[in-house]
Amino acid sequence: MTGASKSQRAYDYLRERIDDGRFVPGYRLVLGQIARELDVSVVPVREAIRRLEAEGYVTFERNVGAQVALIKETEYLHTMQTLSIVEGAATSLSAPYLTADQLQRARQINERMRRLLDDFDPHRFTALNTEFHAALYEACPNPHILDLVHRGWNRLKLLRDTSFSFVPGRAAESVAEHERIIELIESGADALEIELAARAHRTATLDAVLAYTAEHKHPAPRRATEPQLATTID
Repeated sequence: MTGASKSQRAYDYLRERIDDGRFVPGYRLVLGQIARELDVSVVPVREAIRRLEAEGYVTFERNVGAQVALIKETEYLHTMQTLSIVEGAATSLSAPYLTADQLQRARQINERMRRLLDDFDPHRFTALNTEFHAALYEACPNPHILDLVHRGWNRLKLLRDTSFSFVPGRAAESVAEHERIIELIESGADALEIELAARAHRTATLDAVLAYTAEHKHPAPRRATEPQLATTID
């Protein structure tokens, strides 16, 4: 096997695990360990990690090493804030046009999401989540708002394919909130109430992701002039 093909195999191995959530944001990529798992030297693994770093999937920090990139907080924050507003509006505007069959389809999708909670598959859960929300907002009669919603979802895909891989506890809450939105639409609730429920649903996910990101940030190395506590390893 050539060096190029070994590097590609290492790249595919890492990229697959990042995409499906097995390597979550903040996960440390230890070259030697990965090389042993692939039965190659560290050289092709290092090349694969450099490629992933150039693509934004991996970061390298001094005294920390390579790790799966944390979500870019500012970009994610702005995208989710915007999407919460435009998707909330699109969902409320769609509500009067949704038929009983369409709402039943949304409920069936949500039920499939519920069944995934026991044997959690974040990649599949996210795909169903995307399908669920589209079922509720695609009937929006305002094409300009709908275009903004589509742009927001596409931007989210570029930032991170799934949030549920590293905040899985959010999944069960999300399913319950989905049911609440359906119930509001079915009951003919006020448009503003539907819009605010959809918006709160989106911002709750934002809060969970940002809390996770803040918790898993590595502190900056202390300067040599700063006092350090002595440590022992038993």
